[in-house]
Amino acid sequence: MREPILKLVDVDFSFGQRVVLEGINLELFQDDFVGLIGPNGGGKTILLKVILGLLKPSRGSVELFGQEPSVSRHQVGYVPQYAKFDPDYPIRVIDAVLMGRLAQWRLFRRYGTRDYEVARECLLKVELEGFDQRQVSQLSGGQLQRVLIARALAVEPRLLILDEPTASLDPQVGHSIYGLLDEIAKESAILMVSHDLGVISSHVKTIACLNRKLHYHNSKEIERETIEESYGCPIDMVVHRHTHRVLEEHQG
Repeated sequence: MREPILKLVDVDFSFGQRVVLEGINLELFQDDFVGLIGPNGGGKTILLKVILGLLKPSRGSVELFGQEPSVSRHQVGYVPQYAKFDPDYPIRVIDAVLMGRLAQWRLFRRYGTRDYEVARECLLKVELEGFDQRQVSQLSGGQLQRVLIARALAVEPRLLILDEPTASLDPQVGHSIYGLLDEIAKESAILMVSHDLGVISSHVKTIACLNRKLHYHNSKEIERETIEESYGCPIDMVVHRHTHRVLEEHQG
């Protein structure tokens, strides 16, 4: 029987009296590629931080690779929703990617030959070979996003977590990022937050919907009622054949 790499049982999280997450149950396995959707303020980013052990749940338990997240999160690559780089700070692409190696060893240890090898391999994976000496401030938005993914891959993760990885990118660049994630999913489990249900349904294996409560049935298929409940408004299911997955016949 397969063991989950991530297991949440009856997880609640609150800020004071405000409940953000309620009764979250979730299992992820090593071959999963899960898209997490839901409205703004629905708790998606908070859930990721609970999974990483950056926030402690008010109730329930979280196991990451069978341990407390604070112990095992060094096996997770994380691409946050917003990453700020001071454009005047002289940091090279290779230095940004090497930051992903910091989880692998104790503080104040110098980067070794293996660290540089992994960093360059990760740049190759994100199609930025030859960019290692370039200043981060000289990159386009799409190139910067690939550097951030390379930094997460430098962890050599068993699980890659991404929070809205294409939110600030134009559609063409966004599609290239999703294509990259398709390749990464062959080697690592992925949990990705996105608002674009149509696009992610063409790439992920399963979809979860979160608005305080989590709806997850280990499937791409999401019923209209589930999405309406999560988003709190009526929806109209539009089919884009050959591009978006057909969830049900469009009623127009």
